[in-house]
Amino acid sequence: MSFPLLTATAALPAIGAVATAAVPAARRTTAKWLALLFSLATLVLAGIALARFEPGGDRYQLTESHAWIKDFGVRYELGVDGIGVALMALTALLIPFVILAGWHDADPLETKSSRWRPTQGFFALILMVEAMVILSFEATDVFLFYILFEAMLIPMYFLIGGFGDRAHSGSDENAAAQRSYAAVKFLLYNLVGGLIMLAAVIGLYVVAGTFSLSEIAEARANGSLSMATSTERWLFLGFFFAFAVKAPLWPLHTWLPNAMGEATSPVAVLITAVVDKVGTFAMLRFCLQLFPEASKWATPVIIVLALISIVYGALLAVGQRDIKRLIAYASISHFGFIILGIFAMTSQGQSGATLYMVNHGISTAALMLVAGFLITRRGSRLIADYGGVQKVAPILAGTFLIGGLATLSLPGLAPFVSEFLVLVGAFSAYPAAGIVATTGIVLAALYVLVLYQRTMTGPVKAEVQGMADLKVRELAVVLPLIALLLFLGVYPKPLTEIVNPAVQHTMSDVQKKDPQPEVEAAK
Repeated sequence: MSFPLLTATAALPAIGAVATAAVPAARRTTAKWLALLFSLATLVLAGIALARFEPGGDRYQLTESHAWIKDFGVRYELGVDGIGVALMALTALLIPFVILAGWHDADPLETKSSRWRPTQGFFALILMVEAMVILSFEATDVFLFYILFEAMLIPMYFLIGGFGDRAHSGSDENAAAQRSYAAVKFLLYNLVGGLIMLAAVIGLYVVAGTFSLSEIAEARANGSLSMATSTERWLFLGFFFAFAVKAPLWPLHTWLPNAMGEATSPVAVLITAVVDKVGTFAMLRFCLQLFPEASKWATPVIIVLALISIVYGALLAVGQRDIKRLIAYASISHFGFIILGIFAMTSQGQSGATLYMVNHGISTAALMLVAGFLITRRGSRLIADYGGVQKVAPILAGTFLIGGLATLSLPGLAPFVSEFLVLVGAFSAYPAAGIVATTGIVLAALYVLVLYQRTMTGPVKAEVQGMADLKVRELAVVLPLIALLLFLGVYPKPLTEIVNPAVQHTMSDVQKKDPQPEVEAAK
């Protein structure tokens, strides 16, 4: 039997979570280093999986399959295509930076009015989220994926509600109430989506007699599986609703600004750069693959919703006074681009959407983590409380600028390639949608540059006069992310070679071909 690499990649952070939680309360530093070491070991395994993946090989590779719940036809089936392995690697890459950035976020507070914050629990929960997210990118059994899709809500709930941002303008009681509200809203929205998906999962089993993606695909190919049009559409809507909540897509997005605003900056990165990617990934793996005709049927409405997300999220980002909520609304706009690329049903659009998932994760992590370092120094999330930071902390200001420029997709930085491909795919299939989507680019330039101007330039405010620049630990978090943004911005080929074959499989599932350009004959 070959080594179960995919299981090991997901199991290692789960083991690390248990080991970290078991460290005695007085040895907080030991718990931090243990969590970091497990995350780095997971990154090594994810790197091995990425290296062993053959872009021109089978659709699903490194596969594992074992009987699990025989009476219900549930199997423990794993496998990764190019999209899954890329997102698995992204998750494993970001978690060490999340842990390093949150090194002191769960340390006990000295004020008597504040409750003790269990450091070990904070890092154990992060590792548990990593394990579930990685396994969700690997799962090829629909029921197994559903369990992971729901189970990851539990550690995220405690990370949001129990370890909130300390830079809160109100009292400790008010801060706790805001955290609790954000955590409950996050949980309820996603639970409702998950319950609707559960009904669709059961319906799929009734129709197909299996939860296995490979068996369903084989049954479709040999003609032994057929769904009534109405049945396929209802099942599609059940799956898509849950994924649209997780993504999030307008109008199911309102939990995200609350969750990101009240969570610590590393947890905010965990939400939008890691967990939310499960929603858009699942649209490609499950919606398009399981329900191709229903996906095409719903495409016009979904594209309209994606365009609303792009423009609406960007407009609200322009008007924000809170740094973290601004980044949250910017992410809603970016997820609109990802969903637009997926449902444009072109190879350029879907390749761009997949690249966007990876590059958005890196760019948002860079911007949010630097913003977190800034907020920790000043003790405020309000943009108006800053000014002239670049004169006292030039490295912090410079890295903040690069993260912001990546967010607005400046050419030469990784998100530009993604956004360009999404727009090319949208223009070729739906020119009007492409035109509307470009307004998001203009608005992105506005909210990013205005944010930088108001926080980093101008006279130095008295409250930031003695602000320290980035320290070694913080530089170790930010600089590798910036290096990746630059590398993938000028040389995205290593990533495109991995994801493009998977995109072609998806295009084949929905039986779509790229529109041919219209060329007028020469007179």
